Amino acid sequence: MIHAFRRIAPSSLALLVSLGSLALAQAPRSVGLEPALSSFQNEKIRADIFFLASDELGGRDTPSPGQRIAARYIASRMSRLGLSPGAGEDYLYEYKLLYRQLNLAATKATLVKSGESLEFAFGVDYGFHSSGVSTSKVSGNVVYCGDALEEPLSKLDLAGKWALCLDNELMSKNRRSAVKKAGAIGVLLAPGPRTSDEKMASRIKDYSDRVKRPGVQFPDTKNKESDDFPTAMISGAATDRILALAGAFDRGQRKPAIGTDLGVVYTDVRQEAGTDGMVEVENVCALWPGSDPVLSKEVIILSAHYDHVGTSADGTVFNGADDNGSGTTGLMQIAEALATHGPMRRSILLMWVSGEEKGLYGSKAWCMNPQLPPDHRPVCNINIDMIGRNAPDNLLITPTQARKANYNGLTRLAEANCALEGFPTLGSADEYWLRSDQVNFAEHLKIPVAFLFSDVHADYHKATDDPDKIDCDKIRRVSRLVFRMLDGLQSDKLDL
Repeated sequence: MIHAFRRIAPSSLALLVSLGSLALAQAPRSVGLEPALSSFQNEKIRADIFFLASDELGGRDTPSPGQRIAARYIASRMSRLGLSPGAGEDYLYEYKLLYRQLNLAATKATLVKSGESLEFAFGVDYGFHSSGVSTSKVSGNVVYCGDALEEPLSKLDLAGKWALCLDNELMSKNRRSAVKKAGAIGVLLAPGPRTSDEKMASRIKDYSDRVKRPGVQFPDTKNKESDDFPTAMISGAATDRILALAGAFDRGQRKPAIGTDLGVVYTDVRQEAGTDGMVEVENVCALWPGSDPVLSKEVIILSAHYDHVGTSADGTVFNGADDNGSGTTGLMQIAEALATHGPMRRSILLMWVSGEEKGLYGSKAWCMNPQLPPDHRPVCNINIDMIGRNAPDNLLITPTQARKANYNGLTRLAEANCALEGFPTLGSADEYWLRSDQVNFAEHLKIPVAFLFSDVHADYHKATDDPDKIDCDKIRRVSRLVFRMLDGLQSDKLDL
């Protein structure tokens, strides 16, 4: 069964049409950079973000009627501005996700040693990402792995056992790869050098609240990590209980040696309530064709996710004004600037992706099945996410020179232009390399990417991420920086 969210309530549709009538008509075309830069205006940004992050759109969850309204709001603006449909004959790039739900009553985790048994409470003692929804039972002894790095982890003998790891700077997929290589059956991720007890407790609650609601998953069984390799986050208190049950161990002076079998059996039981088929979701794609007969075949992709985490079970709306209403409106402003500027030599694809909050699904779907005009090819990607908060002069980027394998001309171009928009230097967002959509363009398409980001804040993934807290001028300046980068990418040969 396919869940189609095509039907929009008449009241919502009337609101959309009314707001659409206020969209700006196509601006007169000018030649040169400065007229285009002048088109970026705080008032336009404010108008868009207060609509996209309004309660009426319900937090733009993937999937939801509010998200579909947001997609059509963006698409109607692109049509009004004169950008071409970027998904064949349409602005909406459709893809399908698995629709999944967890049976909470049958989902549990227990700890046993010498007949003594403890049960962990889901959402308090432990939790897992929505990608971990499955039907499975995984049981085995727990081996203490500490905050060991990738190479030491892979050399441990973990055959048939859980790896208890303290969260460190190691990327999650590298940690999983290392312990799987050593034979582990799963990972228990505890607070460590990177994550305090409080931060882990917040993450467990956040992830578990999402898992408790019906959700979606990318329909690629090879990437369903919990089906053959579960990962669970465990609280500081749960970690202490494991160590106490194992013997005279704690997280202070009496840590077990790395590789110690704690003699404790951990059993993780997950029960899926059953799938109800597939759900159809959408990216919004708009193409600005290039003017050069040869270079126009090279496509620069600009991306921002327009989804957020939706509405909680008690009706609380998570509006996601900064995450990522800010990047969404910034990309809309770039579209207006392109309409003012006129064609650049290379083609530009603007892409608002859905499913980012679920696991970067929208960008992954497009990268696995790109849709471009014949003979066109993507050459690079610039991704923007959460660009409307924190200090006015604070802006981060990845890759930096510290990521030598990925550092490229896009970062150099941003570094060369950032001061022109009030950002004296660019900080590092390298720790977020895997956490936003640019990573899919890098890994699947093998093209250079850059990610601009203003960092998280106290309202990140909370119901308090509201539009009245947004620095619209910061969105304007970050978007102008991206436009300057576009202008710098029009030479005969790209230096990437």
